[in-house]
Amino acid sequence: MSAADWTPAWLWLAVVASGLYHGANPGMGWPLAVSAGLMERSSRAMPAALGALAAGHLLAMLLVILPFALLVALVEWQRQVQIGASLLVIGFGIFRLVYRRHPRALARIRPTQLGLWSFAVAIAHGAGLMLVPIYLGLCREADLDRGHMAAGTLINANLGMAALVSVVHAAAMIAAGGCLAWLVYRFFGLKFISRSWFNLDMSWAISLILVGAVALVLGLTE
Repeated sequence: MSAADWTPAWLWLAVVASGLYHGANPGMGWPLAVSAGLMERSSRAMPAALGALAAGHLLAMLLVILPFALLVALVEWQRQVQIGASLLVIGFGIFRLVYRRHPRALARIRPTQLGLWSFAVAIAHGAGLMLVPIYLGLCREADLDRGHMAAGTLINANLGMAALVSVVHAAAMIAAGGCLAWLVYRFFGLKFISRSWFNLDMSWAISLILVGAVALVLGLTE
């Protein structure tokens, strides 16, 4: 297989890997699912909480990616869209690296509103933004003589890809977070979280910059 044949596989791997990365980060909410299960003393409360977190995260992904799905339909501007998206991701990564405080608005969301909280956190952390360059790369790999395709067909294809990328990413995210939540709920308890909390904010900001830089280089060289 040529390098070009492997490109879609690597891009899909990046979608799944970023989802697992988000899910493992306590800041994306899995400790809240553990807390829900322990407070209600029911193992059923934890999956319900995880479902709300997944729904909020998925909605955030779609909100960020869908506008780019429409922009990619402008075939003649595809390269410019990819370069602009890459610069946006790099800029946001630098912002998160310099300004690490979480928006105060997040603290005003009640703990029971897990879906809304998950949505707001994903937006604030740029979780959906990181997927944009990966999504644009998948669209480019799926590009088969787009200049002769009807605009409606092209837009539908891009929206379908955006939905698929968002669903795969959210599924990987909640799988990783769900596994950690289950382990803590069954064996360790909330004291384990307070003793061994790990913060991925800095590495997350750096990863945003790296993803944006790679996408920028690819956009400039293609």
